[in-house]
Amino acid sequence: RVVFQRVFNTIKLYAKQRRLIRLVTNQIYEKEKNNRIMVAILSQIVEFRNGESGLHVSHINQLTNLLLERLVQKTKQYHFSRADRELIATASALHDIGKIGIPDRILNKPEKLTDEEYGIMKSHVTKGAEILKSFTIVDHVEEGALYHHERYDGKGYVHGLKGEEIPINARIIGIADTFDAMTANRVYRKQLDMAYVIQELKNGRGTQFDPGLVDVMLGLIDNGKIDICSLYKEHAHADHSREKEEE
Repeated sequence: RVVFQRVFNTIKLYAKQRRLIRLVTNQIYEKEKNNRIMVAILSQIVEFRNGESGLHVSHINQLTNLLLERLVQKTKQYHFSRADRELIATASALHDIGKIGIPDRILNKPEKLTDEEYGIMKSHVTKGAEILKSFTIVDHVEEGALYHHERYDGKGYVHGLKGEEIPINARIIGIADTFDAMTANRVYRKQLDMAYVIQELKNGRGTQFDPGLVDVMLGLIDNGKIDICSLYKEHAHADHSREKEEE
């Protein structure tokens, strides 16, 4: 009987632990889901103001995930867990949130900006970091906003950081953002030819971009992981849907 009671108590304790684990897991899942919804809402607000379809955020998320996954496989320098990669990819959606503080006449101007206008446009990085500094949903989320326009050679803005002084998440967001800007239709110009884009990545290796990240991105393009036709087929669908709504 004593042995039976001990076995029964052990099973009962195990069952309680299992229920507790399920409860905590469900709570974490709900919190993460709510966090993703909040980030998605904020990022879509930025895209709407910026005259984009909203797919820029989706593309940056996909590109960031691909770069992080390959970076972990290729080098032992970075040890990002799956959860780390998801956090950085989520944070990438908010890198341009400071643009909500930029006047529409500058943000959506199709012509080249004047020096004064360009100075105002550049302030979106500090505005974004200020907005996100108390944003506790995603760790270090303000870094992507503040540093994604820094350059590897130190000639970027706003702090003139260079090399690995720039946080890796900001370096990844920076190259993903530039790639998507070149390969998508923007308010100020049409999509660029892929051969030109690849050459620009090569030209920016070690100057604008982290050379290791350029190699990773070129490898992903070469093996078809980054495929422009696949990446932007939803863009065409979104444009067609908007045209139907306007008719």
